[in-house]
Amino acid sequence: MRAFLRHPSDISIECRAVDGSLAQENPARDVGGGGLSFRCGHRCESGKQVAVRIGACHPPFEAVGTVVWCQPAGDHYDVGVRFEGEDAQFALRMAEQVCHIEQYRKEVLEREGRSLSADEAANEWIARQASRFPGGS
Repeated sequence: MRAFLRHPSDISIECRAVDGSLAQENPARDVGGGGLSFRCGHRCESGKQVAVRIGACHPPFEAVGTVVWCQPAGDHYDVGVRFEGEDAQFALRMAEQVCHIEQYRKEVLEREGRSLSADEAANEWIARQASRFPGGS
């Protein structure tokens, strides 16, 4: 089973080291399972504490996590961050769903030409996709 679930990769996240040494906005790659991964222009040290913010969520997801892996991937690095505690993991689960809903909203606009509000997209996505979403009912 994957530790980091796939989700739309065009949702951006902000990441900065708690000590202030790293500040970057990156496309998220995977969100879920207690953590997330993203692309970064430079190597991140395992064990480093980072503050992460996903602004596409309302309210935005904000939490401090720990870099658990960093792998070279062409001209960038893929970085995995884990979050501890039930509150952070619940908020991350909500952020994961918001990412899926936002991607659905964009797909409907491209495919059907319908512009949905965030609430309309959420209602449609839940009705159509929630039962197939990992951990859904």
